[in-house]
Amino acid sequence: MQIIQVKPEQTLPRPAERLIKCVVWDLDNTIWQGILLEDTAVTLRPGIVNIIRNLDERGILHAIASRNDPQLAMRQLQQFGLADYFVYPQIGWQAKSHSVMAIAQALNIGLDAIAFVDDQPFEREEVAHALPEVYCLDSVAVDDMLQMPAFIPHAISDDARQRRRMIQANRAREQAEASFEGPTETFLATLQMVFTISQAQKEDLQRAEELTRRTNQLNTTGYGYSYEELLALSRSPDHLLLIADLQDRFGGYGRIGLALVERGMAVWNIKLLLMSCRVMSRGVGTILLTQIMRLAREAGAVLQAEFIANDRNRMMFVTYRLAGFRSIKEAGPHTLLQHDLDRVPDFPEYVNVVYKAA
Repeated sequence: MQIIQVKPEQTLPRPAERLIKCVVWDLDNTIWQGILLEDTAVTLRPGIVNIIRNLDERGILHAIASRNDPQLAMRQLQQFGLADYFVYPQIGWQAKSHSVMAIAQALNIGLDAIAFVDDQPFEREEVAHALPEVYCLDSVAVDDMLQMPAFIPHAISDDARQRRRMIQANRAREQAEASFEGPTETFLATLQMVFTISQAQKEDLQRAEELTRRTNQLNTTGYGYSYEELLALSRSPDHLLLIADLQDRFGGYGRIGLALVERGMAVWNIKLLLMSCRVMSRGVGTILLTQIMRLAREAGAVLQAEFIANDRNRMMFVTYRLAGFRSIKEAGPHTLLQHDLDRVPDFPEYVNVVYKAA
């Protein structure tokens, strides 16, 4: 067995359930061998193309934080055929921690879902000091990255394989929005969005499992479910497992929402409600909840919802309250909410909502 010496910042305990969503790479003596500004005849690090492509197939994004000339560096990445793999590259002379933070904000992911790879101890220590949640790796550990648990998703869905392309399509949306003059709702109407809610089928369950394990911020309870558990729940007459998909004129966002509802005769209980962070700016965050409210009202049931607070998901509690839910029981971080469904919100006018019953 090969033993790799690691720096102290690499040995911080990492919970087994924490998975990396984005790798932020240095360039000089990390992606390639040599220093570009000193010698343009740099060569790719052996095996780096396979590592980047493999992680991309797993749904793990790539970005750059490099002290370099932006045009020169991007030209070199294009010559290597790698430029398209990197989202939100931060190439310039700012501190690496600033670059990492900018990438996290652009992707709307937590800092603990980011790995930063650099050959320079100073750069790793600067990022570790400023952003202690980030997983800092010496470039000597790159060859073992594909075997590290933090880089091995529990499931790899079709949506995961398309994640980078979805991010790139979202950049096109952002550019269109930046150039648009007028109210936000008018711009959203130009996107021609179609929000589809379906009862989850077997082919949806890998993505459903991935959502329960990867979505932390917009998740009401944080419950994680295995593929086998989700398969049983999807077939249970006492449960409703819903999955949501979003499309617009730029392309698909993939499956971006999941809900698990326990159905009783008089009371329905939302055990889990989550949305992908990347669609919140599209004004569709309450659509799945509204559809559940409509279905429960049609069934003549009262609707309850479980909420377990953590340091990230307060927005979901606010979503429940703004929708008209009230707290009926509290115990520590656990809250049980209820809605009598006397008034159910309308869907936004700028999106077409489609519900596909089983």
